[in-house]
Amino acid sequence: MSGKSIAHQTEQTSDLPSELAQARRFGKARAAQASALIEDYAELISDLLANEGEARPTDIARRLGVSHATVIKTIARLKKAGVATSRPYRGVFLTEAGQALAARVKARHRLVVEVLLAIGVPTEAAEADAEGIEHHVSETTIEAFDRFLRERVSVRRAR
Repeated sequence: MSGKSIAHQTEQTSDLPSELAQARRFGKARAAQASALIEDYAELISDLLANEGEARPTDIARRLGVSHATVIKTIARLKKAGVATSRPYRGVFLTEAGQALAARVKARHRLVVEVLLAIGVPTEAAEADAEGIEHHVSETTIEAFDRFLRERVSVRRAR
């Protein structure tokens, strides 16, 4: 299909949403982007604490591919948000709220990965894509993903 025919087809099949509906959608996306950073840090800090026994800013910077200064600034945001604490020469720790956030994000991540795998996405792509999707889907969509997987398991067991 040529680019011209795709553009023509799109013009015929899509209606512009109302201003309010479109503003809500873009607002939701901006809010998800803002919280994604805190969620990613909480998830990584939790993983580092569980696997390495500590979460040092240097390790966080390496794993996220950002500068040490960026990590220090973001840790300050986490502390201000009540998600993390830090001690000199001891690394970063999650508060109870941070631990709950990390657990919720990990569960969302696993669920999104499982759905992507169920529809045939290769493992590496599913893991990478889930990093973005997990922050941008609504609870309604997460619940639908969960139902989809449960129904899929039920169908397989019935066979």
